Amino acid sequence: QVQLVESGGGLVQPGGSLRLSCATSRNIFSLYTMGWYRQAPGKQRELVAGITAAGLPNYADSVKGRFTISRDNDKNTVYLQMNGLKAEDTAVYYCNAYWGNSYWGQGTQVTVSS
Repeated sequence: QVQLVESGGGLVQPGGSLRLSCATSRNIFSLYTMGWYRQAPGKQRELVAGITAAGLPNYADSVKGRFTISRDNDKNTVYLQMNGLKAEDTAVYYCNAYWGNSYWGQGTQVTVSS
């Protein structure tokens, strides 16, 4: 079992920034493909950004140029730096780890509002 603990969500004004973190205790973290998903009220969960075990990132078109995903294998942690936040980025953000099986964190709320 892989436990994922997200942090860093909160309330921010449009144009602001937040950094989400997702930590796991598993020392084989470096083997996992990691991803950040989000789910807004009344909408399906969607992929925001992912990063392979080799460190290759991919992004949803809606966040390209504003969000950056990164990973620190020494700290077993994946990050999502979110800049230029918009109201439509408001959602619960979930961390995902995949290596044969898929694991989810509990989610962290991000609210973008003035």
